[in-house]
Amino acid sequence: MTKTRRLVLGILILTGATFGQSTKTKQGHTNQNKFKQLKELLPTPNLQRTASGAPGIKYTQQKVDYTMGIILDDANRRIYGDETITYHNNSDDTLAYLWLQLDQNMRAADSKTPDIQTSKIPNSTSKTKFNKSYMDAPFDGGFKIESVLNMNDSNLQYTVNRTMMRINLPQPLASGAKFEFKIKWWYNINNHRTDGGRSGYEHFSKDGNNNYVIAQFYPRLCVYDNVEGWQNEQFWGRSEFALEFGDFTVNITTPEDHMLGATGVLLNEADVLTKKELKRLKVAKTTFDNPVLIRTQEEAEKIEKNKSKKTKTWKFYAENVRDYAFATSRKFIWDAMAVDINGKKVMAHSLYSKEANPLYGDHSTRAVVQTLKTYSKYTFDYPYHKAISVDGQMGMEYPQICFNPGRPDLPDGGYSDRVKYRMIKVTIHEVGHNFFPMIVNSDERQWTWMDEGLNSYVEMLAELEYDKDFPVTRGYPKNIVGYMSGDQSQIAPIMSKGDHVYEFGNNAYGKPATALWILRETIMGKELFDHAFRTYSQRWMFKHPTPADFFRTMEDASGIDLDWFWRGWFYSTDVTDIGIENVRKFYAVDGEDKNVNFIEDTTEGLEINKSKTAKSKYFYEIAFNKPGGLVMPIIVAYTYDDGTTEKKTYPAQIWRYNDNQVTKVVHSEKQIIKIVIDPDLETADVDLSNNSFPKDKKDAFSRFKTKIKK
Repeated sequence: MTKTRRLVLGILILTGATFGQSTKTKQGHTNQNKFKQLKELLPTPNLQRTASGAPGIKYTQQKVDYTMGIILDDANRRIYGDETITYHNNSDDTLAYLWLQLDQNMRAADSKTPDIQTSKIPNSTSKTKFNKSYMDAPFDGGFKIESVLNMNDSNLQYTVNRTMMRINLPQPLASGAKFEFKIKWWYNINNHRTDGGRSGYEHFSKDGNNNYVIAQFYPRLCVYDNVEGWQNEQFWGRSEFALEFGDFTVNITTPEDHMLGATGVLLNEADVLTKKELKRLKVAKTTFDNPVLIRTQEEAEKIEKNKSKKTKTWKFYAENVRDYAFATSRKFIWDAMAVDINGKKVMAHSLYSKEANPLYGDHSTRAVVQTLKTYSKYTFDYPYHKAISVDGQMGMEYPQICFNPGRPDLPDGGYSDRVKYRMIKVTIHEVGHNFFPMIVNSDERQWTWMDEGLNSYVEMLAELEYDKDFPVTRGYPKNIVGYMSGDQSQIAPIMSKGDHVYEFGNNAYGKPATALWILRETIMGKELFDHAFRTYSQRWMFKHPTPADFFRTMEDASGIDLDWFWRGWFYSTDVTDIGIENVRKFYAVDGEDKNVNFIEDTTEGLEINKSKTAKSKYFYEIAFNKPGGLVMPIIVAYTYDDGTTEKKTYPAQIWRYNDNQVTKVVHSEKQIIKIVIDPDLETADVDLSNNSFPKDKKDAFSRFKTKIKK
């Protein structure tokens, strides 16, 4: 090889080239456009769940009926239960076993829930907290299963896996068949005020009584569907429930002097209520303007002083509900009134102790009424016969009944606006859960936002109808900016399991509610959004929707492609940040060649020559940039030198070719003296420092204030 050839070859090797190849490589890339479709993320449509987001012709779901006898042991604070379960296999599958939820086992002495929580030694702590955390014996909670039997009283084989129980069927359950079995159990009730929990009792040391709010109190079937098969997520204490609809026949035995509210129709009013209470209840059923007291505070105070040793049994029947709960106490005051839902009468009730009065008496039942009216307007008419708000001092929901906070906080027994609005807010939210997920029955264990987020959005509408000046805390775009602009390592996409997110309230409640508010107010408009949201709600009443069903229905019923919005707001943690990068001003003059020439105004005081062709005197080229990852509409307010303002919205699709910068030309008879992006804070823009031009009066626009010579 000659020296020259060696030199050429060396150069080729150093530059990375080889014989027969170009030195310039061309690398491909995948589609990263923010407007690409969601097809690779959404499940393939099928005969059970269609591409439109509606249930398909082959859609099925299981049905589970319960007959229960429940005994409340007030002296020992225990629940005893005996239930018969009828499982209807409406699927096309043959089932070898059934899975049940044992939520109370989250509080068992050997529960793994405390073990998944990280912990540190604090510098100091209260003696009460110290004893609870390091000294006290674990609470003896959890189900004590006494028997699991066939209907002929032979034993059924079962396996308990922490908060789940598998029942092995004697023979496979064919499609269309049903299986009946019995479970007998009991458990110690937790003090939810000291130990936490979504149900339990509150003890009043002054009078020695307990308020019971009882839920998740019976072994209940998991969902089986074509999306997940058996819902088999353990209950760790946060993410809630996926349940099947069915009919409940429930008898609840309590002390004779207790007042009780529960899911379902009370079948034996005359046996458990006094003649005076029956008479007042009859009045309440025809009263639509103000709550009627059925048991007064004076009567409740008298009753709570004497603890009856006798018992009575309340008999209920609930049709087509997904769960069951009740509340009972000798301390309860009771008021109620009727609500007209498009010609159908529904009853709104409240049960509360004297410690919650007058706050509960002033607002609880009225908040229930407002919730039923507003939610019925935006979704579907409330289908059940009643809704109950209970002084439970938490925020938790079940079919037809919920447990809410709120007690007077002022020395004179009154209450502050802060306490009032919080109580009303939570009551509306929890009663609203009758719609999502008690009727539109999404899987809360998988997708918390599908009930909490949707519910928080409609809650906003109800709050503002209850009080036009209501201090709405979640849903307005400006209220989510702090969360979205925070530490990205502590933020998860909305499309995350509830147990896996960092800031549960912002992720599952606030951000999805904000997303829906922006869709309605800014992207789609009220008419299109309301129709689509109502369509989704009505399509999936008493069924099990998934996120894809919601996304597809909102697009199908509105005629708007929203894949870009779902991708950004729900599948990513991107933020909105749109700014003004540059503004250039031009004027138009007629050229000699019949063209109109644009000349940039770069000199202060430049004479403006009006073109005979151009109708506008001023032309502005505005460069918008987008430091944030979300594509959103560019909402701009232009202020002119005569003091008038014009608002213009450029659709989000303006970013389809360039995700970083776009330019727009604005022409006008009047000079623009100010430009502001998102003037009404509609898009949750996390940085407003780049939203205005000029940034101050001495900035670039000073040169635009020129005199026009005729």
